[in-house]
Amino acid sequence: MSGVDLARVALRAAKEQARARGAAAQQKKQARRGGGLRSGARSDGRDPQPLGSAINRLITERGWETPAAVGGVMGRWPQIVGDDLANHCVPLRYDDDPAARVLTVSCDSTAWATQLRLLAPQLVARLNADLGQGTVRMIKVVGPGGPERRFGPLRAPGSKGPGDTYG
Repeated sequence: MSGVDLARVALRAAKEQARARGAAAQQKKQARRGGGLRSGARSDGRDPQPLGSAINRLITERGWETPAAVGGVMGRWPQIVGDDLANHCVPLRYDDDPAARVLTVSCDSTAWATQLRLLAPQLVARLNADLGQGTVRMIKVVGPGGPERRFGPLRAPGSKGPGDTYG
């Protein structure tokens, strides 16, 4: 390399060192002023945001997409399953464990529980089409609970009482 080329390389290195020192001095100056947290004419991350976009960002950051989507399904249950079935069957909970992914539904009679068990594969397909494939793997149907079991002197030994006819 000739003397001119060496001078160019040295000048470029000196400029880069000066930029680095200037940036460090600017950061130090901003730290003394309060970290450079100043409002300006242009938007940044500290500006107010619409509530919907703030909630969507929070759901995405926390990984709550699937539980939020299933919660929406529970709110739209009559539109998904139809009014007749929705009047007699109510979703209770969703287990979002990746191994399970079970939607538990309670029915008000054993006849409606049987009907829902027969419709379960079609309902799982409809829910997965709405929420994304693999979101719901199984629907667990819970029938009605019987009246409270009471024990007293008028019960036959070994009898379960009115619980014998439920389930």
